[in-house]
Amino acid sequence: MRISIIIPAHNEASYLSACLDSFIGQTHAPDEVIVVDDNSSDATFKIALDYSKRFNWITVLQRKSTDEHIPGKKVVDTFNFGLKHTSNYDLIGKFDADIILPPNYFETILNHFQSNWKLGMCSGLLYVKKGEDWVYEKIADKNHIRGPIKLYHKACFDKIEGLRPGVGWDTVDVLLAKYHNFETLTDSTLHVQHLRPTGHGYSTKNYQIKGEALYKMRYGLVLTKIAALKMAWQVKSPNLYIQMIFGYLNALINQPARYVDHKEGAFIRTYRWKGVWSKLL
Repeated sequence: MRISIIIPAHNEASYLSACLDSFIGQTHAPDEVIVVDDNSSDATFKIALDYSKRFNWITVLQRKSTDEHIPGKKVVDTFNFGLKHTSNYDLIGKFDADIILPPNYFETILNHFQSNWKLGMCSGLLYVKKGEDWVYEKIADKNHIRGPIKLYHKACFDKIEGLRPGVGWDTVDVLLAKYHNFETLTDSTLHVQHLRPTGHGYSTKNYQIKGEALYKMRYGLVLTKIAALKMAWQVKSPNLYIQMIFGYLNALINQPARYVDHKEGAFIRTYRWKGVWSKLL
C-alpha cells in the first residue's frame, strides 16, 4: 500500500522540523510527504525546502492565499492544493505540522489497513504536554479520529468525496465513512505528541462557526444542544455552549449550504442518537 501524506503549514517554523524528523524516523516511512506552505511569513518554507533537498520523498509546495483566517476552509483548501500533486496512493493522509509521531506509527497503521478490508480511516491518539507529562487531549472521545492525524483508505476517501471545506470537516468525514459502511479505528497504543494544543487561538466567532457546522451536518436542535454541552464540559467553557447554540440558530435563519444531503443527515442523526442512548442506558 502506497502512503501519501499532505501537511498544510502556515507559520509552523517552531514545530515543523520536529514533525518531519518524526516522519524520517519511521520504521515504515510514507512513500511521499507533501508540505504545502500556505502564505507563511516565517521560515516554514525554508525549513521544508531543506528537508526536500535531503529526502527525495519529501516535497514542498507554496500556495498563495488570502491572509484572512478562515477556520476549517483554509486548511482544507491547502490540503486540496497538495492533493493535486500526489502520486498514485492507496492511503492518503492529512497531517498537521505541529505533531510528533511515534517511530512505529505508519507500520502499525498499515497493518490495520492490510488486515481489515472494511477499514476506511485510522489513526493514533493525540497527547499534549502538561508539566512534565504527556496527557490525552480531552476534546474528543478516544474513538474519534482527530483532524491533525487523518489517514484514509483511497476507497473511503473517494466515496465520501473528499473533505468538506469548513469547520466540522474532521467530524463529517467520519460520519460519512460510517454511512458508506466503512469502519474507523483509533489505536490507543499510538501516542502522538500534539505540540500546540487545539483551541489555542479560538475566539467567540470560532465557537459560533462550530454551531453552524452542526447545522450543516443536519444534527437538529436537540442533538446540537447535547453536542454543544459536551464540548463545553470538556473544555470547561460555558461560553462555548452559548456561542455554539447562537451559531446554530443563526445558520437556521440564514441557511448556508449543507455538508450532507437529507438521507445522509437522517443517518447521522440516527447514529448520534444511538451514541447518546448507549451512554445513558
